[in-house]
Amino acid sequence: MIDKKIEMSLDIIMGDRFAKYSKYIIQDRALPDVRDGLKPVQRRILYSMFKEGNLQSKAYRKSAKTVGNVIGNYHPHGDSSVYDAMVRMSQDWKYRVPLVDMQGNNGSIDNDPAAAMRYTEARLSAISELLLKDIDKETVLFSLNFDDTEYEPTVLPAAYPNLLVNGATGISAGYATDIPPHNLHEVIDATICRITNPDCSLEQLMEHMKGPDFPTGAIVEGKEGIEQAFKYGKGKVILRAVSTIEQTKTMNKICISEIPYEVNKAELVRKIDEIRFNRNIDGIIEVRDESDRDGLMIVIELKKEVSIENTLNYFYKNTDLQKNYNYNMVAIKDKRPNLMGLKDILDGYINHQIDVITKSTLFDLQKANRRKHIVAGLIKAISILDEVVALIRKSKDKGDAKNNLITKFDFSELQAEAIVMLQLYRLTNTDIVSLQNEDHDLDKQIVYLNAILDSDERLREEIINRLTAVKNTYKIPRLSIIKDEIKEIKIDEKAMILSEDINVSITRDGYIKRISNRSIKASEGSLIGKKEDDYLLKLIQMNTVESLLLFTNKGNYLYIPAHKIEEFKWKDIGKHVSYLVSIDSTEKIIEAIVVHDFSAPFYILMVSKFGQIKRTKLEDFEVTRYSKSLKCFGLKEHDEVISASLTNGNCAVLLSTYAGYTGMYSEQEVSIVGTKAAGIKALNVKDDHLIAANTFDPFANLSIMLFSENVGVKRLKLDDIQLCSRQAKGMTVYKNPKSKAIHLKDVIVCPIDTLLQVHTTEDVYRLVPKDYSNASLEQKPTSMTTNKTEVVHLVTTDIIQDTKLVKIETVAPTMKKNEHDSFKEEMERTLFTMLDD
Repeated sequence: MIDKKIEMSLDIIMGDRFAKYSKYIIQDRALPDVRDGLKPVQRRILYSMFKEGNLQSKAYRKSAKTVGNVIGNYHPHGDSSVYDAMVRMSQDWKYRVPLVDMQGNNGSIDNDPAAAMRYTEARLSAISELLLKDIDKETVLFSLNFDDTEYEPTVLPAAYPNLLVNGATGISAGYATDIPPHNLHEVIDATICRITNPDCSLEQLMEHMKGPDFPTGAIVEGKEGIEQAFKYGKGKVILRAVSTIEQTKTMNKICISEIPYEVNKAELVRKIDEIRFNRNIDGIIEVRDESDRDGLMIVIELKKEVSIENTLNYFYKNTDLQKNYNYNMVAIKDKRPNLMGLKDILDGYINHQIDVITKSTLFDLQKANRRKHIVAGLIKAISILDEVVALIRKSKDKGDAKNNLITKFDFSELQAEAIVMLQLYRLTNTDIVSLQNEDHDLDKQIVYLNAILDSDERLREEIINRLTAVKNTYKIPRLSIIKDEIKEIKIDEKAMILSEDINVSITRDGYIKRISNRSIKASEGSLIGKKEDDYLLKLIQMNTVESLLLFTNKGNYLYIPAHKIEEFKWKDIGKHVSYLVSIDSTEKIIEAIVVHDFSAPFYILMVSKFGQIKRTKLEDFEVTRYSKSLKCFGLKEHDEVISASLTNGNCAVLLSTYAGYTGMYSEQEVSIVGTKAAGIKALNVKDDHLIAANTFDPFANLSIMLFSENVGVKRLKLDDIQLCSRQAKGMTVYKNPKSKAIHLKDVIVCPIDTLLQVHTTEDVYRLVPKDYSNASLEQKPTSMTTNKTEVVHLVTTDIIQDTKLVKIETVAPTMKKNEHDSFKEEMERTLFTMLDD
């Protein structure tokens, strides 16, 4: 054993073994041969069926028998790999001309598996027998099988260019191939053109061979890609489904009758229905698969007001109703993988046919010469029949008779064998005539065969004649439509959205949901669903064609199309906004702004806690990709955004600080910058910070409502606030009591009859500014008393004590004067009575 050890380094061993493995799977497993267009397993299946007489003219045989023969004699691999290859060759949605005629369940275009091999039956298809034609005439090289007990062909004669007709796909070590199917008639015409004119151009070949012809039909776009593929072996084309439009009074229908090659129909229908279910686009009523034995049919029903073309374009872009097909024409030529164009593939096939026809002609010539020699001997024997019969009668046995004939009458071994085997009924004058006629026919055949062998032109004519016979026998129309230009897909996102008024809620922690009016009415009087410690930031009435901008405390914003928001019930928590736009878990939503038209001359004014302010054009916030949050404010360390508001360019800005200072100036004092820029100084807040920023029409009749941490409230007139510069500290509007420091919590600028909802640590209250008298700047705030508030939950005390202010919401629009007295009853009949903390 010591003498049998071989010491080698691991890298040499691995390199050597992998090289051998790679060579094997490249040449003998994954890639087709350019001559017959078959992989080894396919070739072995067809040859085994041919050898066993499992032909089109015979009855079907169990597939299991064929698989067993292939495995036992030629292909020592798993039965599933053999049966799968056999099934694929029988599927008319995979093969342009199926090579196996299978009876039983052989799968479906929905990717349903075929029945087990014990249930199905199969035989060679008529056209596949042409691949094996003349194989018994020594036309191809045979080699020993895996256990040296049988011979198998290394290639089939292939009476037509199967590689181009049925295409191929496969992956090996370092190589892959993707050759689409083409039309049999076009391929034969192109082959004949190449045989007739070996120097023909690619343009001349493409006059005959337009492009791929897929068994599932569909539309092929991109003549330039086809030309590139035919020239270099690589190119890209677009496959698009064939659809028709049906319009009725109540709805429109998209009817799809052909789909791209190798697309799973069931998966395609599921994907389209998923788009309907997820409301990625609006207006899809139903998606149905109406395919039957008469053909494929997918029906998509749309609402009447939906743009059909726009919806169809969306499906083309987001489903396999349209897909790319990349030519990668790699095949084995001269035992090596080669990337070949159309000319190379045709030349490889033509050279193979020249070799096959030459060998079959030689075989036929040898057979004809042998028969002519025998016929000559029989004619001679009949001319001296009496002497021949007498000699045979005197002979001891067959061998002695043959020797006597050879010795006395100078017959050859072959002729003597034929004479002694001659039947008595042939010994008539009539048979002399038939033998003479046969001899004459053999002379003609020998002349014809010699002419083929002696003339390259006659040899090529023979190839053309055989190809023409195949073309005339099998009438196969083109299925795929070739279009020169690739149609550009344009999707108008807004045109696909059904205009619908909706309700959207957004919480501070980023939970968002669409709520139907029905859900709101059904939940009247109950609290809105939310997480614990979270609170409702806004409940917005908007339209599906509008967009929502959500601003966070970290200086980012989220762009959300309204129609993308999923619908939930009133009591549901909803879904975190990260399912639409990725956002950091530490960020909090501080404002939500509805935008109908980004081109409108509006601005977004933002203010930070440490006294920075900036103004940006609304149009700068529009984006086409909104999968992640975007920067809108360049903040310094530890700073955060406290306010974002929509302005028209002529608004006043009121800034309030924690220590009770307020400054007011025009928004035009704030320069316009981009979304990623930092802000400028908003107010001098040294040793202080901003707690509120209000923008408003300076000419409107508004009041200022100040709220302290201990739920103190104070109303001021706008006229009491003096204008200042951005660098100023502002004026004092809130004075702390001497007993303890109490600071401002929030400041609201609003009309005097606006409903404000005040959230405290103990309860939720509602108040209206007009119920409070205007105070002077020096006057202290008063406590909120129940007789001056609309209270959601009744309290037992008249004055709120030992409680802290959490937040304040403006929950109702400006009311008319005569509506205020019955305010509570009115609000209970509106959406706003169900707002929760």
